[in-house]
Amino acid sequence: MHRPALARLYRPRAFSEIVGQGHVSATLRTAVERGRVAHAYLFCGPRGIGKTTAARVLAMALNCEDRRGGEPCGSCESCERIWSGRTSLDVVEIDAASNRGVDDARDLRERAMYAPSEESRYKVYIIDEAHMLTREAWNAFLKILEEPPPRVVFVLATTEPGKIYQSAPPILSRCQRFDFRRITLDQIRKRLVEVLRAENVEAEEAALIPIARKADGALRDALSALDQVLAFSGERISPEDVHLVLGLIEEELYLELFEILRERRAAEIFAYVQRLVDGGYDLEEFYKGLGDALRLLLRIRLEAGDTLSGVSEQLSERYVTIAQHFAPGDLLRMLSALADLDTDGRFRKSEQQRILIEVALLKFAMLDRTVELEELMEAVRSEPPSHPNPGRRAASTPARLRERSHEAKRGGAAAAEPPGDGPQGLAAADEGPLGGVRAAWLEMITDAKILRPGQGVVLRAVQITDLTPDGELRVSAAAGTPAAEVLADRVIRHRIEEELSRRLGRPIRMSEAAQDEPLPPRVSQETSRRQRLDRLVEGDEGLQQIVDKLDLELME
Repeated sequence: MHRPALARLYRPRAFSEIVGQGHVSATLRTAVERGRVAHAYLFCGPRGIGKTTAARVLAMALNCEDRRGGEPCGSCESCERIWSGRTSLDVVEIDAASNRGVDDARDLRERAMYAPSEESRYKVYIIDEAHMLTREAWNAFLKILEEPPPRVVFVLATTEPGKIYQSAPPILSRCQRFDFRRITLDQIRKRLVEVLRAENVEAEEAALIPIARKADGALRDALSALDQVLAFSGERISPEDVHLVLGLIEEELYLELFEILRERRAAEIFAYVQRLVDGGYDLEEFYKGLGDALRLLLRIRLEAGDTLSGVSEQLSERYVTIAQHFAPGDLLRMLSALADLDTDGRFRKSEQQRILIEVALLKFAMLDRTVELEELMEAVRSEPPSHPNPGRRAASTPARLRERSHEAKRGGAAAAEPPGDGPQGLAAADEGPLGGVRAAWLEMITDAKILRPGQGVVLRAVQITDLTPDGELRVSAAAGTPAAEVLADRVIRHRIEEELSRRLGRPIRMSEAAQDEPLPPRVSQETSRRQRLDRLVEGDEGLQQIVDKLDLELME
């Protein structure tokens, strides 16, 4: 016995029934009610979200004799014909994928010049997949859009408006554009419940959520998948039926995987993947589901919630429990690595998907764990600072970091020296007659408000060479460097002199001479990274203790 598909049988008959596109429905309904319908519309958005349906409802509303408040009745002969897609003199649907040439466009232009069948009606042309029209077809079609006949409306539906912009930019300016959104998971689930209620079929919530998730925002895909499941399960739908018919991966398999990863049982990865293969699961489907599961765990850790939308209550509790065993940084690294696995469709095109999955999961199981800084600092505070093997530390820690750690322990101003300063720089020593001047200089460039943003960092490279009895402060900076340019600014120099005079309690005037030494070599990506890590250690006494005590080398 022939039976229409659910996607056709439950297609909306009014603007109010269109799911997830309230911004479009409200505007079109108001335009019909007030008689302000445009002569051309462009409906853009992914497939299966209601573009063609909205175009048909608009055509029904324009030609319905019993419409109220801009809504078609949905039951008169005119509405029935348009809704079902049957032949209608005044509503024509054209598939641009198969009618894309210039001759087709000219034929459409000639047909559009004829008036509607009745004076009160509208002629509506719905052009689906409009981006498939050729440039020549657009040129032939453009004239009628510039000077449209009365009571003729064109609706162009497309999934790729960018192609229309490339082929015929003038078309876009002659249409009212509506961008259709992907339908949310909860909206799809509610619609599935309504359809099942009308079909007198029972279904568990845990069975509908996988269908809605697989649809990826397309209600038509969700209804087609539901149709497929109904053909198998009959009057009651279970989660097992859904996973079996649609080839989906059970959530329990992902939860089992996370237990393996949590306990770092890397050797079990091969047996786990073998089970997937033996069970007939699609590894591409597993890949997509794993990304969703990792994203779910990361959401739990970042949002700190007890329940999640789109997940059954029972599964939500289990995900919340297991998420507590992973640091957000680890989850983010796994999610990023998984996303890189399919760069440019590499995974989907590969004939070795199993190996790629195994390698990715092994990396996750052997992943170096992120350790919270607070935990390390607490561990350091609980024991006296010492190093069990100084020789090993000297071999593994970079030389610059080793020198900075000794200076930081002395508590001198040297700990504030940025990487790259020479031995004669501000932080070369904190003792001697210039020690107080250097300390005052560092304090000034750190917290003084006399400098523009960034100048304080630049002035760290300035070298203080002498302070004469009469208050002349002699400084120098390598020629051509940002520090030399700042010192050459008379206004900034005057402000520095006033600030130093206030801090030192005596009049100070500066004199500088640019060094003739060549500029330092260009900083490479590696030296720049090393300098950033050195600054991080030097600026945090607790982190410095952790590096010293645990023999750490910061990598990133």
